[in-house]
Parts: sequence; structure tokens; C-alpha cells
Amino acid sequence: MSYTVPALDDIAQPALATRLQQLLDNKTKPVGSLGQIERLAQRIGLILGSEAPELQSPQLVVYAGDHGLAARGVSAYPSDVTWQMVENFLAGGAAVSVLARQHGIGLTVVDCGVRHDFAPRPGLVLNKIAAGTADALEGPAMSAAQCRVALASGAALVQDLPGNALLLGEMGIGNTSAASLLLSRLAGLDIADCTGAGTGLDAEAVQRKIGILRQVLARHPDATDPLAALAAFGGFEIATMVGSVLQAAQERRVIVVDGFIASSAVLVASALQPAVLQCCVFAHRSGERGHALMLAHLKAEPLLDLGLRLGEGSGAALAWPLLQSACAILREMASFEAAGVSRQEAADQPQAL
Repeated sequence: MSYTVPALDDIAQPALATRLQQLLDNKTKPVGSLGQIERLAQRIGLILGSEAPELQSPQLVVYAGDHGLAARGVSAYPSDVTWQMVENFLAGGAAVSVLARQHGIGLTVVDCGVRHDFAPRPGLVLNKIAAGTADALEGPAMSAAQCRVALASGAALVQDLPGNALLLGEMGIGNTSAASLLLSRLAGLDIADCTGAGTGLDAEAVQRKIGILRQVLARHPDATDPLAALAAFGGFEIATMVGSVLQAAQERRVIVVDGFIASSAVLVASALQPAVLQCCVFAHRSGERGHALMLAHLKAEPLLDLGLRLGEGSGAALAWPLLQSACAILREMASFEAAGVSRQEAADQPQAL
């Protein structure tokens, strides 16, 4: 399957940015007093190209896939948990299922490469590329052709989704290892600084994990460009997410990025097309060790810092009401003139005694 990285327009729009800032500054509040919510409102306005942005039919997609490297003991859980959690998502029992219901967010689960055969049903998209990636310590996790298929399937998935907001989620035992490898290679960081406990490894197991990942990096010294690194270390779910992120940015959807794994997909996508980041809202700073470094590399300002490390898109769903509030502030909050409220003085002049 052929795939071409889409061209993305710069959405800076200085005139609209100035107008949005004027609108925010003229609301009945001290200038800047809503802090990050004001910056969020302006970002959403720029993405959607509107002075009164409205978020419509938000879609949370959980991308699921298994990893051959998991057999090396890099996770505290067996690979079977991937397919078992997919069933839990579809049954409505997972954290992200609960949060999506609570906030009226559409939930889709995509089998990108789970080592299990699922019965077709509503809410499940079967885009299985293979039954899990290969062991990255023995060779590339996926072939270049498989990587292209994953990218194309991720793009096609977004094209079929309604709405103007995409929330990213994932499920895949072993995928913190893939994300750590991508961060280390693409950001030029030591793998020890990029690697954490994942699903709950103890300190000794984390050191073993770091040793394995260091061997993987040494096994693929030439996988330095974004797509080569993605194929070498990837995960079918991460590669599919990369295709979705690029497509969503091309369509000017608001992309709500969850934690470490989702951010690794944005890391790859932005290395291919830097303008991707203009369409991204980073939901939270994960408790996973490498995520703060990844956010710093992407120059991203997360909305929340709650010690989350679940994945699934749970952080994106928890942050969603903040995006709704930011839009509501722009659309509905009164101006000083409309409310008949006096403005702050232009300058605080010392009073004569």
C-alpha cells in the first residue's frame, strides 16, 4: 500500500491570533487571569479558524497492538492483557470507557496488530497488519511496507470519523519500550533517561529493561530518520496513530494527545511535518519517566499533571472539559462594554498626597 506524508499548511494566521487575543483581553476579567485556559482558547480558535470555536462530535480512538519485544520481559504484564483490555474497552468497563461515556465522547477501538482474533462488532475497527510486531532485538519490529500500511490505515480511519476533534488513546503491552526507543533515537537522549516502570516494574526490572532497550538501539544503528526508527522500534498501534495524527492535522482537527505513547506518535509525526504540533493539545504530563523529556523536546505545555500513567486515552478524556470550557469562554463570556463593567486603568499612576 502506498503512502505519502501529507503537506500541512502553517496555521499561524497572525490576524486571527491578534483578534482572538483582543477578544480574550476584553472579557470581564483582569488580562491574562485565566492563564493557560486563555492560551488553550486561542490555540483551538486558530486550529478551527474561528473567533467562536465549537468542538463537535469528539472522537477518542484507542489504537491497539502487540509487541514482539514483550517476550523479553520488558513489561510487568503478559501480552494477553492487550486483547483482554480490548474486550474490556468494548464492554464499556475500562477507565477510558467510563470517561468517554461521562463526557459524551465517541469511542472507537482499532485492532492495529493484536495477537488475537476479535469478532466484528460496533465500536471495533479491524485493521490488523499482523499478529503483533517482530522482536526488535532480532530485526526491525515491522517492515517498511508494513509501516506504510499502518500509516495509510491511520489516515483512512480519520477520514471516516465525524467531528473536528481527535483524542488519542492506545493499548499494547510493551509499548512504553517502543516509545522510549523512539524518544531516545529521535531526540538524541540516553535510553536510561527515557525508560520508566511502564505497567509497574520494580527498580531491578527497570534496569533489565534499560539493558534490553540499549541492545535494541545498538541492533539498529542506521534507523535514524523518523520512518526508519518507527519501523525498527515501532508498534503497529503507534504507526497507525502517526498516520491518524498527520491526517487530522491536514483536516485541521483539534488533536488531544494523551500520555507517553500517544506523544511518541506525535514525536514521529512532527519529525515528518513540524506543523503537526500547531494542531495538538497535550492533555497531561504522565508519571512515566520519559514523558517530561518528550514534552520538553516537543516544547509542549500539558494541561494536567496528575501522576497518570494508565494510557488508553484516559488523560485526554479527563482534559476534555478544559477544552470545552476554553471555547465557551471565547463564545459566551461578556466583554467589558456588553456587561457595563469598568476596565482596569491603563496604567497604575501613583496618587498625589
